[in-house]
Amino acid sequence: MLALLLKEINSFLSSLIGYIVIGLFLLAISLFMWVFPGNNNVIDAGYANIDTLFVMAPWVFMFLVPAITMRSFAEEKRTGTIETLLTRPLSDLQIIIAKFLAGFVLVLFSLIPTLIYYFSVNALGSPPGNIDSGGMWGSYIGLLFLGGGFVSIGIFSSSLSDNQIISFIIGVFLSFFCYLGFDSLASLELFGKVDSLILFLGINEHYISLSRGVIDSRDMVYFLSLIALFTILTKIVLESRKW
Repeated sequence: MLALLLKEINSFLSSLIGYIVIGLFLLAISLFMWVFPGNNNVIDAGYANIDTLFVMAPWVFMFLVPAITMRSFAEEKRTGTIETLLTRPLSDLQIIIAKFLAGFVLVLFSLIPTLIYYFSVNALGSPPGNIDSGGMWGSYIGLLFLGGGFVSIGIFSSSLSDNQIISFIIGVFLSFFCYLGFDSLASLELFGKVDSLILFLGINEHYISLSRGVIDSRDMVYFLSLIALFTILTKIVLESRKW
């Protein structure tokens, strides 16, 4: 499984699109934090925090992560290597986990350079160092869980088609729906007491909780359950070839 994990990571990093995707993510966040005027601009806001990163990152991730994962199984199906992959001495679940971990590592790679924002704001604070480091690290944990959830959704989307563009579109749609769709349904107030349960099913509710810097086990269990759900769905799709 480790060999497949390394192969997936090398495959992504050896292609130009990998660096373009990560570069666009960093460029988009940087523009909102330092260039575009408004409350999201660190200088204009006048507060020593990097909340803009944690507000904007989920929206960028909705496109970044499907772009990372769209080729996971779609490319294998298109080139006909899927059968070779599935006949390896690995279970379907191990293959899925290897691809998930590869996607998650790439999300981590895209987040590591954002630490420069923390050190920059930390130095610009008055006095220097006047930043809530504990809350910041809690927010990073929330962003990692969010990225893991989106990766599992993207892997599932890639298993549905042999066309990377279709996989990308499905991944973006499912990520958007899981992030805000349940919030929108709950806001309609059509289901009475069930609305709170519907709200609980959405990613946004749990991401906001973690972004406050409060690590709640319920939020962590939610994201782990989300990842497990889409991993199981991906496994079902792969096993459908035997039906």
